[in-house]
Order: sequence, then C-alpha cells, then structure tokens
Amino acid sequence: MKLKKINEDLKQNLIDNGLTEANAMQQETFSTIKSGADCIIVAPKGSGKTTTIVLNVIQKLVGETEESPRALIIVEDKTKVLEMVELFEKFGKYSNLEIYGVHDKGDMDYDKNYISTGIDVLIGTPNKLSDMFSTAGYNVNRLKMFIIDDADPILKLRHETKIMRISNSIARTQRIIFTEQLSERIESLADKMMEEPFLFEIDDEEEEEEDNSVE
Repeated sequence: MKLKKINEDLKQNLIDNGLTEANAMQQETFSTIKSGADCIIVAPKGSGKTTTIVLNVIQKLVGETEESPRALIIVEDKTKVLEMVELFEKFGKYSNLEIYGVHDKGDMDYDKNYISTGIDVLIGTPNKLSDMFSTAGYNVNRLKMFIIDDADPILKLRHETKIMRISNSIARTQRIIFTEQLSERIESLADKMMEEPFLFEIDDEEEEEEDNSVE
C-alpha cells in the first residue's frame, strides 16, 4: 500500500486485509484529503469509496485523543452504518479510535448517552443525526472531517435540509462529498457548504485495472 507518509499501523492493517496496492482513487485523493482541503470525489459503484473514507479518517485522527467527535460521516441507511463501523474496526485495529454508528432504528437515549462518554468517529443516517444535533448540544468545535458517503441516494430522498442544518452547526472543518454522479443537487449542496473544493472524477477505465479495493 504505497501512499505518501501513510501511518505504518494503518498500512499494515490494510495489507493484512488484502489491500496491498492503492487504487486509482486512493492514489489521486490521498494527499489532498490529508491536506484538509474540501473535496468532491466522483467515482463509480464498487470503486472503493467507503474504504477510501475509512483509511483517510484513520490517517487523519490516529495518535490523538479527545472526547469530542473529530469525524462525522453521513451514510444512507442502517446497512451502510454497520458496514462502515465494521470496516473501521478492521482497518483501525491498532488505532485506539472509538467508532460509533447511529441509525433510524436505534434507541435515541442510549445513543446520546454513549456519545457523551466520548467518541472519535460518529457515523449515521441523515434523519438520526439531524434529530440528535437538534436535541443535544454536541461539541463540534474539534471536528476535523465532515463526510457524506454516496451522496446520490441520500439527496434523492431530499435530505439536503437536514444535511445543511448539521453543516451549519459546524464552524470550520474539512468537508468531503463522495458520489457516483456529479448532479445538479450535488453541485448545489457543494456550493452551499464548501469552500473552493477540489474535484476528482475517477472513471471506469481507471478502476478496471484495480481489483484490490473494497467498497
């Protein structure tokens, strides 16, 4: 896994799980994401977007300890929440990061109490995160990354208002959108919440040569 200045424990965990080579998306975006710049990353289904999110969040947060969330990730549904939590546990084995996922079918009081004990990465659905942020005073001043995974289906369900409500509660942070298509809705959302984002468009031909990524 040849990525410039990647954390050695993270690198070894990726290799242990079969990711011996960075794919096109990971190679092209790693340095920019690591720099803290806002990004829009357009890539086809199965191109490793979820893996790219997980490895970059671990890279950014590893070695630090704080009680407030430092990465907030919005995903489509409960299945996506559970998949991403599992991936963090797999690739972040030695990171000591506290990962927690919330979804529409979870218990609100339990979730709030757990988060109040201190977590590093919060993953959740738009509905649940919007409800939680509107009813609980979470400290988002230490947030370093605000990420939307697979924005296309999320915006098709008209969750823009909820996403913007969350985004507006965060003063300064890196914002990243992953999507399969650069639609007008994606562009409109980016205009509202991002500052001069870098645009990466990974096509199918680039990904056909890579078969070690995991979605």
